[in-house]
Amino acid sequence: MAVLAAAVAVSSCDGGSGASEKKLDTPTSGQITIAADESFMPIVKAEIDVFEATYPEAHFKSVYESEGEAFKHLLADSARVIIVSRQLNDNEKAQFKQQTITPTTTKLAVDAVALIVNNANPDSLLTVQQIGEIMHGRYTSWKHVNAKSKDEKVVVVFDKSNSSNLSFMRKYYKLPEDLQTNIFAANSNEEVVKYVSKTPNAIGVIGVNWISDSEDPKHMSFRREVKTVAVADSTPPASQYDYYQPFQAYISNGSYPYCRNIYSISREARMGLGNGFVAFAASDPGQRIVLKAGILPATAPIRVVNFNKNKSE
Repeated sequence: MAVLAAAVAVSSCDGGSGASEKKLDTPTSGQITIAADESFMPIVKAEIDVFEATYPEAHFKSVYESEGEAFKHLLADSARVIIVSRQLNDNEKAQFKQQTITPTTTKLAVDAVALIVNNANPDSLLTVQQIGEIMHGRYTSWKHVNAKSKDEKVVVVFDKSNSSNLSFMRKYYKLPEDLQTNIFAANSNEEVVKYVSKTPNAIGVIGVNWISDSEDPKHMSFRREVKTVAVADSTPPASQYDYYQPFQAYISNGSYPYCRNIYSISREARMGLGNGFVAFAASDPGQRIVLKAGILPATAPIRVVNFNKNKSE
């Protein structure tokens, strides 16, 4: 870990970062809090587990909430680093300027928002336009999506209000603040999967890294419980080959439409444990963890992983 070794050498020359964590830490030791949007919990946990195993004197308290709450933690100095899907907005930059702090933003990966449906739902091929009609409440029945489908109400379920998943769809489709009555939050990505697995007329919105790791037993269990929707950007699609699932390759080349970046934002003014963790996550070992997780590293090879065992790509 050449990057972290160099960081340790210079960290003793720097000062602390904030009022809430007074004890001096180093890039590879100490204890700090990291907050992340709950959508990114699998990849953040994987990075933390490897970092703590590599550096036994490093300890993290991880907080997984909505993206909005993560930014509040960063501003309040109750988290040293956050993992989110967007950069600071002008209002947040102004607040940090008042604190005389210049946060550092690092792109760690490219993720995707995945849509899931019940295994009994025949409509697992949808267009961007159809999904938009559902989100705006103009398609209220599955029969509006497909004339051959049952006349059942479409229920849309997200993880949390103010989450990165909801924020992405709200921005992508220019959704109003007051969402349609058929849209609700289930409190976590895992609860979204559970709800959709038991509700034939539901469509769920989750972070793809909850189902993308083909070597994780929990991910494999989720993938057996629900179907991942393949999405076409053209209307009407020329063929079934115009529909794409959120595989790494299709995230990389832009074929899958619902892609987003994963950023770390650190408020550290020195090379402490927060910046040490970010350096690790952005380094080759950290990027290999991202690759294994089934999402797209900032810089690394890509692979195709089939989410639906009955489909071939």
